[in-house]
Amino acid sequence: MNQNSQNIKKSMFPYIMLLIIGISIMFFYNFMSDDTKTLTYNQFNKALNNNKIVEVVITPSTSSYTYEIEGKYKKANKKYKFRVKTPLTDSVIDKIVDASEEKDFKIVSKADPSSSTWFIFLVNVAPYMLLIGVAFWFFTRQLNGQKGALDFGRSKAKLNPDTGKITFKDVAGLPEEKEELQELIDFLKSPKKFTKLGARIPKGVLLVGPPGTGKTLLAKAVAGEANAPFYFISGSDFVELYVGVGASRVRDMFKQAKQNAPCLIFIDEIDAVGRQRGTGIGGGHDEREQTLNQLLTEMDGFGENEGIIIIAATNRPDVLDPALLRPGRFDRQVTVALPEKAAREEILKVHARNKVLAKSVHLSNIAKRTVGFSGADLENLLNEAALLAVRREKSKITMSEIDEAIDRVIMGPAKVTKKYTPEEKKLVAYHEAGHAVLGIKLDNANDVQKVTIIPRGQAGGYNLMLPKEEKYTATKTELLEQIMGLLGGRVAEEVVFGEITTGAHNDFSKATKIARSMVTEYGMSSLGPVQLETPEGSSFLGRDYNKNRNFSDQVALEIDNEVRKITNECYEKAKKIIEKNKDLLDLIANSLLEHETLTKEQIDYLAENGKMPEDEMLDDLTIEKLRKIAKDEGIENYESMTKKELKKALEDKEKENKKND
Repeated sequence: MNQNSQNIKKSMFPYIMLLIIGISIMFFYNFMSDDTKTLTYNQFNKALNNNKIVEVVITPSTSSYTYEIEGKYKKANKKYKFRVKTPLTDSVIDKIVDASEEKDFKIVSKADPSSSTWFIFLVNVAPYMLLIGVAFWFFTRQLNGQKGALDFGRSKAKLNPDTGKITFKDVAGLPEEKEELQELIDFLKSPKKFTKLGARIPKGVLLVGPPGTGKTLLAKAVAGEANAPFYFISGSDFVELYVGVGASRVRDMFKQAKQNAPCLIFIDEIDAVGRQRGTGIGGGHDEREQTLNQLLTEMDGFGENEGIIIIAATNRPDVLDPALLRPGRFDRQVTVALPEKAAREEILKVHARNKVLAKSVHLSNIAKRTVGFSGADLENLLNEAALLAVRREKSKITMSEIDEAIDRVIMGPAKVTKKYTPEEKKLVAYHEAGHAVLGIKLDNANDVQKVTIIPRGQAGGYNLMLPKEEKYTATKTELLEQIMGLLGGRVAEEVVFGEITTGAHNDFSKATKIARSMVTEYGMSSLGPVQLETPEGSSFLGRDYNKNRNFSDQVALEIDNEVRKITNECYEKAKKIIEKNKDLLDLIANSLLEHETLTKEQIDYLAENGKMPEDEMLDDLTIEKLRKIAKDEGIENYESMTKKELKKALEDKEKENKKND
């Protein structure tokens, strides 16, 4: 039972008890109630005159000017209880007294309850005291509560309760980044070692990198290694509707941090509050700019913040204010880039700790096929594979689930229910085969890892093309061959069918982007080594929509001509390669029509041998059938076996069955 369910039960307990008490009172009242009869005043007078009253209890009520009379009367030699209200007059009492003297029945008189001091207090004073008490409680709650209306000036930074639980052991694939941050840990542990030599530890460290690369995890690990107090807050938590609230929160945050120094403050997505000042059209954003000014002052102003280290994270360092990045504020920038192959393998090992993997799953092979994946993508990949294994009722995660999970992360789930017409299926097969042929025949084109004609996402087919090697730079030849590989699908359509379709629109987008960058940024055209465009512009309008253009309209025309020239030349070269290797194109396309999915090993085998691989190569569809047969036959550990091992096991099982027969 979790804490939330316990809290809900505790909050419901008083209401349940109140309901039980109310039901009990109603039951008791109904059970104990007698058959008291309410008489009218005339009926009471008649019974009084006929000497049928045997007992009377009189209670005056000055508020309603009546007597409430209860008692017993006799009817048919039986006594019955009665209740009646009479006017508050002396004549009523006189009648009752006269009847009592004549009949000799008992008269009891009670005091007026409304004349009680407590009753007067409850009626006249208690409501006002209750109202004042509720107002006082509400006011104090708003004043002191964490979410009260008068609490918006306080910092929303929270002290991490899990400090020390996350260390560098939980952060994989970032050795250089850990080394950069090790100094912060040493300072938090023993600051005298630095101050002794006159060294000043960086006041702020800015973690820069794409989303999902582990910036927040790295900051938590620093606090865990140093075992120091760790305050965390988002940049958007500072900005409020009212001008000046954000600055007040910054002051309060540093005030709390000084009381727990040495400590760490982690500001996630600092670009929400640290954007360049004065970038708005017609003026700036007063609240955000005042908050930024206060943050700049607290980090490096007249006051000292000894022992407070600020770690901030952003994936948009280009929009940050220059004053925030100068020495004395964020002294050090640590770039947390997308992981390379070795780093991806380490990250996969961390996330595979609690996963049950089959023996056939090798994390190094997965790392090769996940170029461009961030740490968050890799964690999601293994989680998707685990979910697929559960869905397929398997006891271990196999390569079949890993392959499907990679495709799901990149392109989305397969649309197996979508049906192609025979003509459309053939066209998609040749389109994807065109990419595969150019990937095989061009040395510098992206390598084809997997081809399928099963629809995924918005694509009718899917071609996983990855660089043969992970490099920081690219040559002109490599870029041109990448463009040719992207155009292979459209070329194959034209060569085989003499017709073109809309299926290549995404390929054209990628190819045009590469070609334009070659002309305007990389200086790889006849326009010379000149950078004509830079990915910078107004931080208010957005960098990607307003690039700096350092050229005239005439040069703009020349740029368009160069881009068109590059793509057209690549198209013609790709067409010649497709026409020259028409047999390979037909072979791959026909294999796709038969099997729907081909792996890199199968494609390479087709190119070398002119036919599909036999038992030694894995065929996903066939191996699934073999595993199903092995499961029915009761073969143990069938999920971790290769296709060859499965066939051998089934053959041995068949021999054993024949021997038993």
